[in-house]
Amino acid sequence: MGRIFEKRKHKMFARFDRMAKAFTRIGKEIAIAVKQGGPNPDHNPRLRLAMQNAKGANMPKDRVDSAIKRASSKDETDYSEMTYEGYGPHGVAIVIETATDNPTRTVANIRMYLSKHDGSLGKTGSLDFLFERKGVFKIAKGNLNIEELELELIDHGLEDLAVDENEIYIYTAFTDFGTMSKALEEKKMNVISAEKQRIPNNHVEVPESQQEAILELVESLEQDDDVQQVYHNMK
Repeated sequence: MGRIFEKRKHKMFARFDRMAKAFTRIGKEIAIAVKQGGPNPDHNPRLRLAMQNAKGANMPKDRVDSAIKRASSKDETDYSEMTYEGYGPHGVAIVIETATDNPTRTVANIRMYLSKHDGSLGKTGSLDFLFERKGVFKIAKGNLNIEELELELIDHGLEDLAVDENEIYIYTAFTDFGTMSKALEEKKMNVISAEKQRIPNNHVEVPESQQEAILELVESLEQDDDVQQVYHNMK
């Protein structure tokens, strides 16, 4: 089997790690949604979105059902959503969104990752001017007429639309996230994922020889169980 098998095995385990991390993140989204709005997705838009994202990530239905059932229990952990901001090496801005049952542990870990990679933790809100919050929806392209879809969605907050080979990305203002979500639901669109993302207003040019240090920091942060999303402004 030799080297080829080892390379394939490495890629396979890396994919399993990404899937496990995605399932953990979505499980927390489900738990927070249930705690806030109850276990019935018909009356809980945030839970519907979390279940939608679970489907897009190929999370097994029994795991989704189990997550909802656990979150409905009074004994289930309550998660706090916390956002941390700072700088990585070479002046790259970093925003870290977390869902944690122990903020003291979480901030200590994040400070450690940043310090280890020549970064520093900043004050909450200090990087707001560098990122703009957007709603980002990914839907299956199928046989949709792109021009007609664009016209239909303008009234629901569409700001931009990008087309991939098999998928369509829909961008809205942060405040229009709920409106667009409802519109896509009513139009019975095949939504693969729906997220509130932080899009950089400008990017930092970093020489290729220095990019690895930043990517290592981002990877370290993403591997932490408390971290949900990591954003940066490296070009």
